[in-house]
Amino acid sequence: MSIDHGPLGRAVAYASRHDAGLLFPIPRSLGRAELGIPEPLPFDGVDVWNAYELSWLDARGKPQVALAEFRVPASSPNIIESKSFKLYLNSLNQECVASPAALAALLERDLSNAASAPVGVELIAPSRFAGLSLCELEGESIDTQEIDIDDYGPPNAEHLDSAGGTVEEVLVSDLLKSNCPVTGQPDWASVQLRYRGPRIDRAGLLRYLVSYREHSGFHEQCVERIFVDVMRRCTPTVLEVYARYTRRGGLDINPWRGSAGRRPPNPRGARQ
Repeated sequence: MSIDHGPLGRAVAYASRHDAGLLFPIPRSLGRAELGIPEPLPFDGVDVWNAYELSWLDARGKPQVALAEFRVPASSPNIIESKSFKLYLNSLNQECVASPAALAALLERDLSNAASAPVGVELIAPSRFAGLSLCELEGESIDTQEIDIDDYGPPNAEHLDSAGGTVEEVLVSDLLKSNCPVTGQPDWASVQLRYRGPRIDRAGLLRYLVSYREHSGFHEQCVERIFVDVMRRCTPTVLEVYARYTRRGGLDINPWRGSAGRRPPNPRGARQ
């Protein structure tokens, strides 16, 4: 399905009742073909979504609210376009649902159908809100370097380089910015690189990340581009890339790609 025929970038009416048809899948293969990412995939991964504006009616018609975490596997054939995801969640606002468990099952069914793969769903009730806290990505910041930068796009992997002996470290930057490929709206993120291998040149890495500043691309595709560029240019033996994007319309998207499979944490940062 072409994004030209989706809800992104045009005015749409908000549905008042549950409508799974609002979900708009986009084949991951479109972005991966451009990057030359082969099958089987050279990484494991998951897209962690957080919903902050989830509401429905209980069996007696009383409004309920919750936060929700969704985990879409990177192996799924489709991503779910974010505006369609927001419209879908809003279609539940006036929907009577018997219980939170029934809502979670409904969400899991609809989202799994759209992604064409099992999507994990966890609801966080208001009783748990007080226990939630902010937690930034761990690692050493590369943003304080006193360097000149004049490359803002397109993404330029020529900046990436490595040298020296094998190291194991975690680097973070809060300076990743890209743009929505249809609306042109800015997407802001913090990004973490966890790797083992030849030491990555930090000035080059920062210049590379800043070169996304005028790039148009979906969050998931940007993270996969970062992963494959670092692997090709710097040849680490282990690599994980995790981007935590700021929310828009009550949703944030946080893609994780790694060469060593594990379940990444879901730390909500100050900008989210």
